[in-house]
Amino acid sequence: MAKLLVLHLCFVLIASSSLFHVGTSITHKSQDGSEEWGYVQVRPKAHMFWWLYRSPSRVDVGSKPWPTILWLQGGPGGSGTGFGNFLEIGPLNSNLKPRNSTWLKKADLLFVDNPVGTGYSYVESGGEFAKGDVETAIDMTTLLVEVSNDTVGLRNAPLYIFAESYGGKFAVTLALSLLRAIQAGNLTLNLGGVALGNSWMSPEDYTSSWGPLLKDLSRIDDKTLQESNSLALKIKQQIKNTLYENATLSWNDLEGLIFSNSNHVDFYNFMLDFEMDSLAATTTKNSVESNRIDSLEVRKNSPYLSLNVYKPGATGDLEALMNGPIKQKLTIIPLNVTWGGQSDLVFQFFTGDFMKPRIKEVDELLAKGVNVTVYSGQVDLICSTKGTHAWINKLEWEGLKAFISKERTTLFCGNEKHTKGFTKSHKNLHFYWILGAGHFVPVDQPCVTLNMVDAITQSPTS
Repeated sequence: MAKLLVLHLCFVLIASSSLFHVGTSITHKSQDGSEEWGYVQVRPKAHMFWWLYRSPSRVDVGSKPWPTILWLQGGPGGSGTGFGNFLEIGPLNSNLKPRNSTWLKKADLLFVDNPVGTGYSYVESGGEFAKGDVETAIDMTTLLVEVSNDTVGLRNAPLYIFAESYGGKFAVTLALSLLRAIQAGNLTLNLGGVALGNSWMSPEDYTSSWGPLLKDLSRIDDKTLQESNSLALKIKQQIKNTLYENATLSWNDLEGLIFSNSNHVDFYNFMLDFEMDSLAATTTKNSVESNRIDSLEVRKNSPYLSLNVYKPGATGDLEALMNGPIKQKLTIIPLNVTWGGQSDLVFQFFTGDFMKPRIKEVDELLAKGVNVTVYSGQVDLICSTKGTHAWINKLEWEGLKAFISKERTTLFCGNEKHTKGFTKSHKNLHFYWILGAGHFVPVDQPCVTLNMVDAITQSPTS
């Protein structure tokens, strides 16, 4: 466990830091105006990086302006400008080739390296990292106040917050913070809704689901199931007693138990071994989604560790891409800021929040009339559909009983006739079951996911 918590930091010093004050920003635009990026100093010596892509498919029809999607990566410590952008939904893949399934077809895309210390975001020597979800939401609100003032379109366009994994906890706390800022008159923004993709909303329910699910799949035996259930019960009790840091330690022990006794099941896709999943190996190497099951042991034999020069066509070269060609393109990244260089410390500051549930925040958003969409990849383990059903059933929202009784609609894609998923809705709660997808739903099932994005954002067409 010491490997999880004993982390190292090399603080960043830049000569220009004295030019900043809180809430100010530096921005840069591409020559054609299709991209804009910059830094906002959200707190003294704490700098957050953002990157906006404007859609070439943009259509504004009367009272339906073109939407913007804010993508929040998980971890905590996963970089949206890297992982979400180049591995999942952005215009280019990690070989800098066009992605056919980019979400730019349906909306403008705003990626933020969140919390501070993630990706290109950084803290100077003497600065402070965010200590949990609420502080992160305040930082993000500061950023959006600044960006919406300076960036044409954000103030009028509906903003949809899409999140993956731990990003779901960021999304609901941010949405509530934005609503407070809007009500106070500090922010002009139209919050269109929140979408929680395979999101770590209730650690108790997810960890309790792992053992029974894997036993039914013949991935673990009765002995491991018994040990797994015992650890899950311990986690449940620790969460009940608000011993969240202890619960984080127990979570790590449980993942290690399952990983060792399942012959390395992939926590992002229980149909695979970890070694079979190139995306999982890449993201674990860079600390995204914090699937840290004895991570040093998993990573020491990984071919990705030797990649320090960007080579188009290679696998797992995202870190070299971000610290090479992309950093050169952006021009404003300080020379001594390494992409992802502070992400391990980000996670350390979240050990007290990591196992906290955020179900009450979902209830509050639903009660306020905010559209909440939950989507779940069928073969994800770490944020399993079984666990998602469990926490949704704990909602106190007045429409829950009617939602549960609703019939599902079958999802298809294009001319294909086989089932791609199911969906159902009641009032402002919507659920998507995406078949054949693991943790990274946009990667595993891009077509039906893009249709889902269209339904959520109601992107106007000409």
